[in-house]
Amino acid sequence: MPLRRPRRLPRIAAWTSSLLLAAGAALFGAGQATAATADFGYVALGDSYSSGVGAGNYDSASGACKRTSRAYPALWAAAHSPQSFAFTACSGARTGDVLSGQLGPLNSGTDLVSITIGGNDAGFSDVMTTCVLQSESSCISRVNQAKAYVDTTLPGQLNQVYDAIRGRAPGAHVVVLGYPRFYKLNGSCIAGLTEGERSAINDAADYLNAAIAKRAADHGFTFASVVGAFTGHEICSASPWLHSVNWTNIGESYHPTAAGQSGGYLPVFTGAA
Repeated sequence: MPLRRPRRLPRIAAWTSSLLLAAGAALFGAGQATAATADFGYVALGDSYSSGVGAGNYDSASGACKRTSRAYPALWAAAHSPQSFAFTACSGARTGDVLSGQLGPLNSGTDLVSITIGGNDAGFSDVMTTCVLQSESSCISRVNQAKAYVDTTLPGQLNQVYDAIRGRAPGAHVVVLGYPRFYKLNGSCIAGLTEGERSAINDAADYLNAAIAKRAADHGFTFASVVGAFTGHEICSASPWLHSVNWTNIGESYHPTAAGQSGGYLPVFTGAA
């Protein structure tokens, strides 16, 4: 939902009453558009995929939340100049963290909200650790455990977050973004996880996205999938937009790079906003 900009006023011929009327109408329309622009507020919530972990250039003031100007919310705000922009997404956030610490900027004047949430609740980090360090059977078992959590527990947690967002910002357009598939199967990787593990992880991402999309739709929110945007840019592709295991900065592993934020998440969000 791009911001409307004031229309240019026509030149006014003082002696032509019809043009004076047209100019008055243009002035009225421009005033409305300017007011709409001035009142527009955007709030970005969520976890590390929204704060921008993996993109670098972190704002030191954000501390462990690792927010960055290279994350899609900041990139969108820089391009569209909303009158107010609150960026509360935080690395490691779970649904409970959103409820307890991120919703403060939401109010009846909020027009647009974005959020990625649910991956940490489902145990994404532990799934990846298990798959990297243990056997294929252990990996697949941990993936199935995460899927069971998505079936039984995550929907209720997402409901609480989405209900709270709607309660605080009743007029906002809410865009819920999903997570990418992580691996290009039969790609260029010659070491690391097995193809069975990579396939199981991709399936888990699809499973999580489907659950999130269902809860978003039931609340009247817009779900925006990034799977298509990242196709051809997964780990093991020729041009990955995701970090593989980053032993130098382990927290950036399996997160979008700066290119993944600007080339993957940003256009998807822009299209849905």
